[in-house]
Amino acid sequence: MIQSEVRIRSFRSQPRNPRGSVMMKIEEKHAGSGSLVGKTQLPLGEKHQANDKPEANGKAQVSPKQEADGNGDTPRKSLNLYSWQEIQRHNQETDQWLVINRKVYDVTSWADRHPGGRRVLNHYAGEDATDVFRAMHLEIDIARLYLKPLLIGELAPGEPSQERNKNAQLVEDFQELRRTLEAMNMFSANLGFFSLHLIQILILEALAWLMLWHFGNGWPITICISFLLTISQAQSSFLQHDTGHLSIFKKSKWNHLMHRFVMCHLKGLSVKWWNHRHFQHHTKPNIYPKDPDIDVGPLFLVGDLQPIKVCLELLAKRKHILLIYSTYFLLLLLFSVGLPLLMPVYFNLQSMQVMYLGRYWKDIVWVSSFYIRYFITFGPFYGIFGTVLLIYLVKFLESPWIACVTQMSHIPMKMSREENRDWLSTQVLATCNVEQSFFNDWFTGHLNFQIEHHLFPTMPRHNYQKVAPLVRSLCAKHGLQYVNKPILKAFGDIVRSLKKSAALWMDAYYET
Repeated sequence: MIQSEVRIRSFRSQPRNPRGSVMMKIEEKHAGSGSLVGKTQLPLGEKHQANDKPEANGKAQVSPKQEADGNGDTPRKSLNLYSWQEIQRHNQETDQWLVINRKVYDVTSWADRHPGGRRVLNHYAGEDATDVFRAMHLEIDIARLYLKPLLIGELAPGEPSQERNKNAQLVEDFQELRRTLEAMNMFSANLGFFSLHLIQILILEALAWLMLWHFGNGWPITICISFLLTISQAQSSFLQHDTGHLSIFKKSKWNHLMHRFVMCHLKGLSVKWWNHRHFQHHTKPNIYPKDPDIDVGPLFLVGDLQPIKVCLELLAKRKHILLIYSTYFLLLLLFSVGLPLLMPVYFNLQSMQVMYLGRYWKDIVWVSSFYIRYFITFGPFYGIFGTVLLIYLVKFLESPWIACVTQMSHIPMKMSREENRDWLSTQVLATCNVEQSFFNDWFTGHLNFQIEHHLFPTMPRHNYQKVAPLVRSLCAKHGLQYVNKPILKAFGDIVRSLKKSAALWMDAYYET
Protein backbone atom coordinates (compact mmCIF):
# COMPACT_ATOMS: atom_id res chain seq x y z
CA MET A 1 0.00 0.00 0.00
CA ILE A 2 1.40 3.37 -1.03
CA GLN A 3 0.97 5.99 1.64
CA SER A 4 0.35 9.62 0.72
CA GLU A 5 3.97 10.47 1.39
CA VAL A 6 6.83 8.00 1.50
CA ARG A 7 10.11 9.23 2.92
CA ILE A 8 13.39 7.77 1.80
CA ARG A 9 16.38 8.13 4.06
CA SER A 10 19.64 9.29 2.59
CA PHE A 11 22.87 7.47 3.23
CA ARG A 12 24.11 10.71 4.73
CA SER A 13 22.13 12.25 7.54
CA GLN A 14 20.97 15.71 6.55
CA PRO A 15 18.53 18.22 8.04
CA ARG A 16 15.21 18.25 6.25
CA ASN A 17 13.43 21.41 5.18
CA PRO A 18 9.76 22.02 6.10
CA ARG A 19 8.59 20.34 2.88
CA GLY A 20 10.58 17.21 3.65
CA SER A 21 12.91 17.49 0.67
CA VAL A 22 16.29 15.80 1.14
CA MET A 23 17.77 16.81 -2.16
CA MET A 24 18.12 20.55 -1.79
CA LYS A 25 17.32 23.59 0.26
CA ILE A 26 15.07 25.96 -1.58
CA GLU A 27 16.33 29.48 -1.29
CA GLU A 28 14.03 31.73 0.67
CA LYS A 29 15.27 34.94 -0.92
CA HIS A 30 13.13 35.95 -3.88
CA ALA A 31 13.77 39.62 -4.40
CA GLY A 32 16.97 41.53 -4.81
CA SER A 33 19.01 38.34 -4.83
CA GLY A 34 20.40 35.89 -7.33
CA SER A 35 17.52 33.45 -6.94
CA LEU A 36 15.75 31.92 -9.89
CA VAL A 37 12.69 34.06 -9.51
CA GLY A 38 11.75 36.18 -12.48
CA LYS A 39 9.11 38.49 -13.77
CA THR A 40 9.19 38.45 -17.52
CA GLN A 41 6.92 38.43 -20.47
CA LEU A 42 7.08 34.80 -21.12
CA PRO A 43 8.66 32.03 -19.60
CA LEU A 44 11.73 31.94 -18.07
CA GLY A 45 14.80 33.13 -19.57
CA GLU A 46 15.21 36.48 -18.05
CA LYS A 47 17.85 38.28 -16.06
CA HIS A 48 16.90 40.01 -12.82
CA GLN A 49 17.76 43.56 -12.09
CA ALA A 50 18.13 45.07 -8.65
CA ASN A 51 14.46 46.02 -8.42
CA ASP A 52 13.36 42.46 -9.22
CA LYS A 53 12.27 43.45 -12.70
CA PRO A 54 13.47 41.13 -15.44
CA GLU A 55 15.66 42.06 -18.32
CA ALA A 56 15.24 39.76 -21.29
CA ASN A 57 18.58 38.32 -22.25
CA GLY A 58 17.76 34.65 -22.69
CA LYS A 59 19.84 33.57 -19.69
CA ALA A 60 18.78 32.46 -16.24
CA GLN A 61 20.90 33.24 -13.21
CA VAL A 62 21.85 30.21 -11.19
CA SER A 63 24.05 29.76 -8.19
CA PRO A 64 27.31 27.80 -8.46
CA LYS A 65 25.73 25.00 -6.43
CA GLN A 66 22.83 24.77 -8.87
CA GLU A 67 25.13 24.85 -11.86
CA ALA A 68 27.05 21.95 -10.40
CA ASP A 69 23.86 19.91 -10.30
CA GLY A 70 23.78 19.75 -14.10
CA ASN A 71 21.06 20.58 -16.61
CA GLY A 72 18.59 17.79 -15.92
CA ASP A 73 15.93 17.57 -13.24
CA THR A 74 17.35 14.34 -11.82
CA PRO A 75 18.90 15.10 -8.41
CA ARG A 76 22.02 13.52 -7.02
CA LYS A 77 20.34 12.53 -3.77
CA SER A 78 17.06 10.88 -2.89
CA LEU A 79 13.78 12.76 -3.14
CA ASN A 80 10.53 12.48 -1.24
CA LEU A 81 8.00 10.27 -2.97
CA TYR A 82 4.36 11.30 -3.31
CA SER A 83 1.11 9.71 -4.40
CA TRP A 84 -1.44 11.46 -6.60
CA GLN A 85 -3.81 11.50 -3.64
CA GLU A 86 -1.37 13.68 -1.71
CA ILE A 87 -0.53 15.93 -4.66
CA GLN A 88 -4.18 16.64 -5.50
CA ARG A 89 -4.73 18.06 -2.01
CA HIS A 90 -2.33 20.92 -2.83
CA ASN A 91 -4.57 22.75 -5.28
CA GLN A 92 -5.28 26.00 -3.45
CA GLU A 93 -4.03 29.49 -4.24
CA THR A 94 -1.92 29.45 -1.08
CA ASP A 95 -0.68 25.89 -1.61
CA GLN A 96 0.11 24.91 -5.19
CA TRP A 97 1.90 21.75 -6.28
CA LEU A 98 2.11 20.44 -9.80
CA VAL A 99 3.80 17.55 -11.60
CA ILE A 100 6.10 17.81 -14.64
CA ASN A 101 7.74 14.69 -16.02
CA ARG A 102 6.97 12.83 -12.75
CA LYS A 103 8.76 15.50 -10.66
CA VAL A 104 6.73 17.32 -8.00
CA TYR A 105 7.15 21.09 -7.66
CA ASP A 106 5.84 23.50 -5.05
CA VAL A 107 5.18 26.64 -7.09
CA THR A 108 3.35 28.60 -4.39
CA SER A 109 6.11 31.15 -3.87
CA TRP A 110 6.80 31.40 -7.61
CA ALA A 111 3.20 32.05 -8.68
CA ASP A 112 3.21 35.84 -8.25
CA ARG A 113 6.38 36.08 -10.33
CA HIS A 114 5.31 33.72 -13.09
CA PRO A 115 5.65 35.47 -16.48
CA GLY A 116 2.25 34.23 -17.66
CA GLY A 117 0.55 35.37 -14.46
CA ARG A 118 -0.15 33.57 -11.19
CA ARG A 119 -3.56 32.28 -12.24
CA VAL A 120 -2.09 30.04 -14.92
CA LEU A 121 -0.21 28.06 -12.28
CA ASN A 122 -3.22 27.93 -10.00
CA HIS A 123 -5.32 26.48 -12.82
CA TYR A 124 -3.00 23.43 -12.87
CA ALA A 125 -2.37 23.14 -9.12
CA GLY A 126 -2.68 19.51 -8.02
CA GLU A 127 -2.48 18.24 -11.62
CA ASP A 128 -0.01 16.88 -14.13
CA ALA A 129 1.32 19.86 -16.11
CA THR A 130 3.85 18.07 -18.33
CA ASP A 131 2.19 18.78 -21.67
CA VAL A 132 1.13 22.34 -20.93
CA PHE A 133 4.62 23.13 -19.63
CA ARG A 134 6.15 21.86 -22.87
CA ALA A 135 3.52 23.56 -25.03
CA MET A 136 3.85 27.06 -23.57
CA HIS A 137 7.62 27.38 -23.23
CA LEU A 138 10.07 27.96 -26.05
CA GLU A 139 13.49 27.59 -24.41
CA ILE A 140 12.73 24.54 -22.33
CA ASP A 141 16.21 24.14 -20.82
CA ILE A 142 16.06 27.64 -19.37
CA ALA A 143 12.58 26.94 -18.03
CA ARG A 144 13.91 23.88 -16.21
CA LEU A 145 16.51 26.01 -14.43
CA TYR A 146 13.71 28.00 -12.85
CA LEU A 147 12.04 24.79 -11.73
CA LYS A 148 15.06 23.41 -9.90
CA PRO A 149 14.71 25.37 -6.64
CA LEU A 150 10.99 24.52 -6.57
CA LEU A 151 11.52 20.75 -6.70
CA ILE A 152 10.26 18.94 -3.59
CA GLY A 153 9.93 15.32 -4.71
CA GLU A 154 8.71 12.90 -7.34
CA LEU A 155 5.93 10.45 -7.96
CA ALA A 156 6.24 7.16 -6.11
CA PRO A 157 7.30 4.21 -8.33
CA GLY A 158 3.83 2.67 -8.30
CA GLU A 159 2.09 5.89 -9.40
CA PRO A 160 1.17 6.55 -13.06
CA SER A 161 2.78 9.52 -14.81
CA GLN A 162 -0.58 11.32 -14.93
CA GLU A 163 -3.79 11.18 -12.94
CA ARG A 164 -5.63 7.87 -13.11
CA ASN A 165 -8.67 9.36 -14.83
CA LYS A 166 -6.56 10.21 -17.89
CA ASN A 167 -5.93 7.87 -20.80
CA ALA A 168 -2.24 7.00 -20.54
CA GLN A 169 -2.06 5.72 -24.13
CA LEU A 170 -3.61 8.92 -25.48
CA VAL A 171 -1.13 11.02 -23.53
CA GLU A 172 1.80 8.95 -24.79
CA ASP A 173 0.54 9.11 -28.39
CA PHE A 174 0.26 12.89 -28.22
CA GLN A 175 3.75 13.24 -26.78
CA GLU A 176 5.06 10.99 -29.55
CA LEU A 177 3.31 13.22 -32.09
CA ARG A 178 5.07 16.26 -30.66
CA ARG A 179 8.44 14.53 -30.86
CA THR A 180 7.68 13.66 -34.50
CA LEU A 181 6.81 17.27 -35.33
CA GLU A 182 9.97 18.51 -33.65
CA ALA A 183 12.00 16.07 -35.76
CA MET A 184 10.22 17.45 -38.85
CA ASN A 185 11.27 21.03 -37.88
CA MET A 186 7.65 22.12 -37.67
CA PHE A 187 8.58 24.54 -34.86
CA SER A 188 11.06 26.45 -37.05
CA ALA A 189 9.74 29.70 -38.47
CA ASN A 190 10.09 31.08 -41.98
CA LEU A 191 11.31 34.62 -41.25
CA GLY A 192 10.49 35.68 -44.81
CA PHE A 193 6.81 34.88 -44.19
CA PHE A 194 6.62 37.06 -41.09
CA SER A 195 8.71 39.83 -42.68
CA LEU A 196 6.19 40.09 -45.52
CA HIS A 197 3.39 40.21 -42.96
CA LEU A 198 5.02 43.14 -41.16
CA ILE A 199 5.73 44.91 -44.46
CA GLN A 200 2.05 44.56 -45.37
CA ILE A 201 1.09 46.35 -42.14
CA LEU A 202 3.58 49.19 -42.61
CA ILE A 203 2.62 49.71 -46.28
CA LEU A 204 -1.07 50.04 -45.35
CA GLU A 205 -0.27 52.70 -42.73
CA ALA A 206 2.04 54.56 -45.11
CA LEU A 207 -0.58 54.42 -47.87
CA ALA A 208 -3.18 55.94 -45.54
CA TRP A 209 -0.90 58.88 -44.77
CA LEU A 210 0.04 59.39 -48.45
CA MET A 211 -3.64 59.53 -49.43
CA LEU A 212 -4.26 62.21 -46.83
CA TRP A 213 -1.21 64.17 -47.90
CA HIS A 214 -2.15 64.03 -51.58
CA PHE A 215 -5.96 64.26 -51.53
CA GLY A 216 -6.73 66.03 -48.26
CA ASN A 217 -8.99 65.04 -45.36
CA GLY A 218 -12.41 65.05 -46.97
CA TRP A 219 -15.04 62.51 -45.95
CA PRO A 220 -14.44 60.06 -48.83
CA ILE A 221 -10.70 59.99 -48.09
CA THR A 222 -11.31 59.70 -44.34
CA ILE A 223 -13.58 56.70 -44.91
CA CYS A 224 -11.05 55.12 -47.26
CA ILE A 225 -8.06 55.51 -44.92
CA SER A 226 -10.18 54.24 -42.01
CA PHE A 227 -10.63 50.94 -43.84
CA LEU A 228 -6.93 50.79 -44.73
CA LEU A 229 -5.99 51.36 -41.08
CA THR A 230 -8.58 48.80 -39.97
CA ILE A 231 -6.95 46.15 -42.13
CA SER A 232 -3.54 47.18 -40.78
CA GLN A 233 -4.74 46.96 -37.18
CA ALA A 234 -6.40 43.57 -37.65
CA GLN A 235 -3.29 42.13 -39.27
CA SER A 236 -1.23 43.65 -36.44
CA SER A 237 -3.44 41.73 -34.02
CA PHE A 238 -2.52 38.49 -35.74
CA LEU A 239 1.20 39.36 -35.83
CA GLN A 240 1.30 40.29 -32.14
CA HIS A 241 -0.40 36.97 -31.46
CA ASP A 242 2.49 35.21 -33.22
CA THR A 243 5.15 37.09 -31.27
CA GLY A 244 3.26 36.72 -27.98
CA HIS A 245 3.40 32.95 -28.43
CA LEU A 246 7.15 33.07 -29.23
CA SER A 247 6.57 31.47 -32.61
CA ILE A 248 8.82 33.64 -34.80
CA PHE A 249 12.34 33.76 -33.32
CA LYS A 250 14.27 30.96 -31.65
CA LYS A 251 15.17 33.20 -28.70
CA SER A 252 12.48 34.37 -26.30
CA LYS A 253 14.04 37.81 -25.87
CA TRP A 254 13.63 38.67 -29.56
CA ASN A 255 10.01 37.52 -29.53
CA HIS A 256 9.37 39.65 -26.44
CA LEU A 257 10.90 42.72 -28.07
CA MET A 258 8.93 42.22 -31.27
CA HIS A 259 5.77 41.64 -29.23
CA ARG A 260 6.18 44.99 -27.51
CA PHE A 261 6.77 46.75 -30.81
CA VAL A 262 3.67 45.28 -32.45
CA MET A 263 1.28 45.14 -29.49
CA CYS A 264 2.22 48.39 -27.76
CA HIS A 265 3.61 50.61 -30.55
CA LEU A 266 1.47 49.48 -33.48
CA LYS A 267 -1.74 48.68 -31.54
CA GLY A 268 -1.58 50.68 -28.30
CA LEU A 269 -2.28 47.78 -25.92
CA SER A 270 -0.33 46.29 -23.01
CA VAL A 271 1.62 43.07 -23.48
CA LYS A 272 1.32 42.32 -19.75
CA TRP A 273 -2.45 42.49 -19.97
CA TRP A 274 -2.50 40.26 -23.06
CA ASN A 275 -0.13 37.67 -21.61
CA HIS A 276 -1.96 37.26 -18.31
CA ARG A 277 -5.35 37.03 -20.03
CA HIS A 278 -4.47 34.99 -23.10
CA PHE A 279 -2.35 32.32 -21.41
CA GLN A 280 -5.23 31.50 -19.07
CA HIS A 281 -7.41 30.97 -22.11
CA HIS A 282 -4.84 28.67 -23.69
CA THR A 283 -4.24 26.50 -20.66
CA LYS A 284 -7.94 26.00 -19.81
CA PRO A 285 -10.04 26.88 -22.88
CA ASN A 286 -13.80 27.00 -22.31
CA ILE A 287 -13.35 25.93 -18.68
CA TYR A 288 -15.52 28.12 -16.48
CA PRO A 289 -14.45 30.25 -14.61
CA LYS A 290 -10.76 29.69 -15.50
CA ASP A 291 -10.98 30.91 -19.09
CA PRO A 292 -11.48 34.71 -19.07
CA ASP A 293 -12.68 34.64 -22.68
CA ILE A 294 -15.94 32.96 -21.66
CA ASP A 295 -16.33 34.79 -18.35
CA VAL A 296 -17.84 37.89 -19.96
CA GLY A 297 -20.94 38.47 -17.81
CA PRO A 298 -23.26 39.98 -16.92
CA LEU A 299 -24.40 40.95 -20.43
CA PHE A 300 -23.15 37.82 -22.21
CA LEU A 301 -23.62 34.49 -20.48
CA VAL A 302 -22.33 31.84 -22.85
CA GLY A 303 -22.51 28.06 -22.83
CA ASP A 304 -25.01 25.79 -21.10
CA LEU A 305 -24.00 26.40 -17.47
CA GLN A 306 -23.65 30.15 -16.97
CA PRO A 307 -27.15 31.26 -18.05
CA ILE A 308 -28.88 28.85 -15.66
CA LYS A 309 -26.48 29.53 -12.79
CA VAL A 310 -26.71 33.33 -12.97
CA CYS A 311 -30.47 33.25 -13.56
CA LEU A 312 -31.06 31.22 -10.41
CA GLU A 313 -28.71 33.45 -8.41
CA LEU A 314 -30.58 36.60 -9.45
CA LEU A 315 -33.94 34.99 -8.80
CA ALA A 316 -32.80 34.15 -5.29
CA LYS A 317 -32.10 37.87 -4.85
CA ARG A 318 -35.58 38.65 -6.29
CA LYS A 319 -34.20 40.60 -9.22
CA HIS A 320 -36.99 40.02 -11.74
CA ILE A 321 -35.54 42.22 -14.48
CA LEU A 322 -34.49 38.92 -16.03
CA LEU A 323 -37.28 39.19 -18.53
CA ILE A 324 -35.22 41.58 -20.64
CA TYR A 325 -32.70 38.83 -21.28
CA SER A 326 -34.62 37.46 -24.22
CA THR A 327 -33.20 36.08 -27.43
CA TYR A 328 -33.86 39.32 -29.29
CA PHE A 329 -32.36 41.48 -26.58
CA LEU A 330 -29.25 39.30 -26.51
CA LEU A 331 -28.76 39.57 -30.27
CA LEU A 332 -29.31 43.33 -30.06
CA LEU A 333 -26.55 43.50 -27.44
CA LEU A 334 -24.28 41.36 -29.59
CA PHE A 335 -24.48 43.52 -32.72
CA SER A 336 -24.81 46.95 -31.08
CA VAL A 337 -22.52 46.56 -28.07
CA GLY A 338 -20.51 43.34 -27.98
CA LEU A 339 -18.92 43.26 -31.43
CA PRO A 340 -18.13 46.95 -32.06
CA LEU A 341 -17.15 47.92 -28.51
CA LEU A 342 -14.98 44.92 -27.60
CA MET A 343 -11.73 46.51 -28.80
CA PRO A 344 -12.24 50.27 -28.30
CA VAL A 345 -13.85 50.03 -24.87
CA TYR A 346 -13.55 46.67 -23.09
CA PHE A 347 -10.01 45.70 -24.12
CA ASN A 348 -8.63 49.24 -23.99
CA LEU A 349 -9.98 49.89 -20.50
CA GLN A 350 -8.68 46.53 -19.25
CA SER A 351 -5.27 47.19 -20.78
CA MET A 352 -5.00 50.63 -19.17
CA GLN A 353 -6.17 49.28 -15.82
CA VAL A 354 -3.56 46.50 -15.81
CA MET A 355 -0.77 48.90 -16.79
CA TYR A 356 -1.72 51.47 -14.14
CA LEU A 357 -2.39 49.10 -11.24
CA GLY A 358 0.65 46.94 -12.03
CA ARG A 359 2.93 49.96 -12.58
CA TYR A 360 4.18 48.41 -15.81
CA TRP A 361 6.19 51.45 -16.86
CA LYS A 362 7.76 49.79 -19.88
CA ASP A 363 4.31 49.03 -21.30
CA ILE A 364 3.11 52.56 -20.49
CA VAL A 365 6.02 54.11 -22.40
CA TRP A 366 5.55 51.83 -25.41
CA VAL A 367 1.77 52.39 -25.53
CA SER A 368 2.34 56.14 -25.27
CA SER A 369 4.47 55.90 -28.42
CA PHE A 370 1.41 54.56 -30.28
CA TYR A 371 -0.60 57.70 -29.53
CA ILE A 372 2.37 60.00 -30.15
CA ARG A 373 2.89 58.39 -33.56
CA TYR A 374 -0.76 58.89 -34.51
CA PHE A 375 -0.74 62.53 -33.37
CA ILE A 376 2.42 63.24 -35.38
CA THR A 377 1.12 61.40 -38.46
CA PHE A 378 -2.53 62.43 -38.54
CA GLY A 379 -2.63 65.45 -36.20
CA PRO A 380 -1.75 67.96 -38.93
CA PHE A 381 -4.81 66.82 -40.90
CA TYR A 382 -7.40 66.30 -38.14
CA GLY A 383 -6.10 68.03 -35.02
CA ILE A 384 -5.85 66.34 -31.62
CA PHE A 385 -9.57 65.67 -31.14
CA GLY A 386 -10.05 64.48 -34.70
CA THR A 387 -7.05 62.14 -34.41
CA VAL A 388 -8.49 60.58 -31.24
CA LEU A 389 -11.78 60.05 -33.09
CA LEU A 390 -9.89 58.42 -35.98
CA ILE A 391 -8.06 56.07 -33.60
CA TYR A 392 -11.27 54.85 -32.00
CA LEU A 393 -13.16 54.71 -35.28
CA VAL A 394 -10.52 52.28 -36.55
CA LYS A 395 -10.75 50.21 -33.35
CA PHE A 396 -14.55 50.28 -33.68
CA LEU A 397 -14.29 48.86 -37.21
CA GLU A 398 -11.62 46.32 -36.29
CA SER A 399 -13.51 44.98 -33.29
CA PRO A 400 -16.19 42.86 -35.07
CA TRP A 401 -13.48 41.33 -37.28
CA ILE A 402 -11.32 40.21 -34.36
CA ALA A 403 -14.29 39.21 -32.19
CA CYS A 404 -15.76 36.93 -34.86
CA VAL A 405 -12.42 35.36 -35.78
CA THR A 406 -11.49 34.58 -32.18
CA GLN A 407 -14.92 33.42 -31.02
CA MET A 408 -16.05 31.34 -33.99
CA SER A 409 -13.76 28.51 -32.86
CA HIS A 410 -14.75 28.48 -29.18
CA ILE A 411 -18.26 29.74 -28.36
CA PRO A 412 -20.03 26.94 -30.30
CA MET A 413 -17.87 24.28 -28.65
CA LYS A 414 -18.15 22.43 -25.33
CA MET A 415 -18.02 24.60 -22.21
CA SER A 416 -17.81 23.10 -18.75
CA ARG A 417 -16.36 23.38 -15.31
CA GLU A 418 -13.00 21.77 -14.58
CA GLU A 419 -12.95 18.12 -15.66
CA ASN A 420 -9.18 17.56 -15.41
CA ARG A 421 -8.77 16.12 -18.90
CA ASP A 422 -5.53 15.46 -20.72
CA TRP A 423 -4.01 18.23 -22.88
CA LEU A 424 -5.20 16.83 -26.23
CA SER A 425 -8.80 16.30 -25.12
CA THR A 426 -8.94 19.67 -23.35
CA GLN A 427 -7.97 21.54 -26.50
CA VAL A 428 -9.86 19.53 -29.11
CA LEU A 429 -13.18 19.56 -27.24
CA ALA A 430 -13.01 23.34 -26.81
CA THR A 431 -11.87 24.35 -30.31
CA CYS A 432 -12.80 23.85 -33.93
CA ASN A 433 -11.23 24.65 -37.28
CA VAL A 434 -12.45 26.59 -40.30
CA GLU A 435 -11.80 25.31 -43.81
CA GLN A 436 -8.49 26.28 -45.37
CA SER A 437 -8.22 28.72 -48.25
CA PHE A 438 -5.88 31.58 -49.09
CA PHE A 439 -8.51 34.13 -48.06
CA ASN A 440 -9.44 32.29 -44.86
CA ASP A 441 -5.77 32.01 -43.87
CA TRP A 442 -5.25 35.75 -44.41
CA PHE A 443 -8.56 36.93 -42.95
CA THR A 444 -8.14 34.89 -39.74
CA GLY A 445 -4.37 35.08 -39.35
CA HIS A 446 -4.33 31.27 -39.70
CA LEU A 447 -6.59 31.00 -36.64
CA ASN A 448 -8.81 28.91 -38.87
CA PHE A 449 -6.40 26.18 -37.68
CA GLN A 450 -7.39 26.78 -34.08
CA ILE A 451 -7.00 23.14 -33.01
CA GLU A 452 -3.38 22.94 -34.15
CA HIS A 453 -2.65 26.34 -32.64
CA HIS A 454 -4.03 25.34 -29.25
CA LEU A 455 -2.13 22.08 -29.20
CA PHE A 456 1.16 23.69 -30.27
CA PRO A 457 1.05 27.41 -29.35
CA THR A 458 4.74 28.06 -30.17
CA MET A 459 4.47 26.56 -33.67
CA PRO A 460 4.71 29.10 -36.53
CA ARG A 461 1.30 29.43 -38.10
CA HIS A 462 2.46 28.72 -41.65
CA ASN A 463 3.04 25.10 -40.54
CA TYR A 464 -0.47 24.44 -39.19
CA GLN A 465 -1.75 23.13 -42.52
CA LYS A 466 1.14 20.65 -42.69
CA VAL A 467 0.49 19.12 -39.26
CA ALA A 468 -3.33 19.14 -39.44
CA PRO A 469 -3.62 15.67 -41.08
CA LEU A 470 -1.49 14.13 -38.31
CA VAL A 471 -3.61 15.78 -35.61
CA ARG A 472 -6.80 14.65 -37.32
CA SER A 473 -5.49 11.08 -37.49
CA LEU A 474 -4.63 11.09 -33.78
CA CYS A 475 -8.08 12.40 -32.90
CA ALA A 476 -9.72 9.67 -34.99
CA LYS A 477 -7.62 7.01 -33.27
CA HIS A 478 -8.87 8.05 -29.83
CA GLY A 479 -12.46 8.90 -30.75
CA LEU A 480 -12.16 12.69 -30.46
CA GLN A 481 -14.27 14.73 -32.88
CA TYR A 482 -12.10 16.94 -35.11
CA VAL A 483 -14.48 19.73 -36.19
CA ASN A 484 -13.78 21.59 -39.45
CA LYS A 485 -16.45 23.87 -40.96
CA PRO A 486 -16.98 26.61 -43.60
CA ILE A 487 -16.24 30.14 -42.41
CA LEU A 488 -19.80 31.45 -42.86
CA LYS A 489 -21.21 28.54 -40.88
CA ALA A 490 -18.64 29.28 -38.17
CA PHE A 491 -19.83 32.90 -37.94
CA GLY A 492 -23.45 31.78 -37.88
CA ASP A 493 -22.71 29.32 -35.08
CA ILE A 494 -21.74 32.25 -32.83
CA VAL A 495 -25.26 33.67 -33.14
CA ARG A 496 -26.90 30.26 -32.79
CA SER A 497 -24.90 29.53 -29.63
CA LEU A 498 -25.92 32.84 -28.04
CA LYS A 499 -29.56 32.22 -28.94
CA LYS A 500 -29.32 28.84 -27.22
CA SER A 501 -27.85 30.47 -24.11
CA ALA A 502 -30.69 33.00 -24.04
CA ALA A 503 -33.24 30.18 -24.36
CA LEU A 504 -31.66 28.34 -21.42
CA TRP A 505 -31.85 31.55 -19.38
CA MET A 506 -35.55 32.01 -20.11
CA ASP A 507 -36.33 28.34 -19.45
CA ALA A 508 -34.62 28.55 -16.07
CA TYR A 509 -36.60 31.70 -15.27
CA TYR A 510 -40.04 30.33 -16.12
CA GLU A 511 -39.42 26.94 -14.52
CA THR A 512 -38.43 28.46 -11.17
